Amino acid sequence: MHRFLGTARDAVRSWLRSAPGTYVWLTILLVTTIVMRHMAPDTLDAFLGDRSTNIHALSTHPFRVLVQSALWIDGGSWLPYAVLYTLFHAPAERWLGTGRWLLVLGAAHIGATYLSEGALLWAIRHGHAPVSMVDTLDVGVSYALAGVVAVLTYRFARPWRYGYAAGVLVVYGAPLVTGRTFTDLGHFASVLIGLACFPLTRGRPGAEWSPPAAVRRTWAAVTRVR
Repeated sequence: MHRFLGTARDAVRSWLRSAPGTYVWLTILLVTTIVMRHMAPDTLDAFLGDRSTNIHALSTHPFRVLVQSALWIDGGSWLPYAVLYTLFHAPAERWLGTGRWLLVLGAAHIGATYLSEGALLWAIRHGHAPVSMVDTLDVGVSYALAGVVAVLTYRFARPWRYGYAAGVLVVYGAPLVTGRTFTDLGHFASVLIGLACFPLTRGRPGAEWSPPAAVRRTWAAVTRVR
């Protein structure tokens, strides 16, 4: 048992070191989430509004809000993000390398923000949305996450790749059909941007990931520890 715990501890440390960007970002989100918990509701709304990538902010100080909006969670718990970052961001960073991983999430975050807010601006100008929505709150990390989820399509071996891609398109496409909000559009745009990042995946080391092969390797590792 002691040997197993030691092996598990070493594996966790190795995993964290292999995806530094993911876990530094996750740590920042933990800190900012704790800060949010200590703010009064009215103060929090104004605070997040100043860091929102809404139409007004993007037209006046885009760089600042694009960076700051990715450092806050729009309500909810931090723990689900820790799980999602470990399942998607960390494997993507390990596979692509920190630089290419940053390019993918940056392209998804920035591209989807401008596409969704541009669509909202069009709706406002044509009377399909109220003018007050130029200041709509839009913070969070979901666009970047959606882009990284999508680019991981190319990590899978065929035919698993096609099933994964179909699942991603359904998960992010269904809300766009049923809800049709600007954030639904942003999430789906993020997926398309992630899929368009295929050139960044070329020449990456390591074999394509196959679920059956991964299960066999995991079982072999567990039995060796025993």
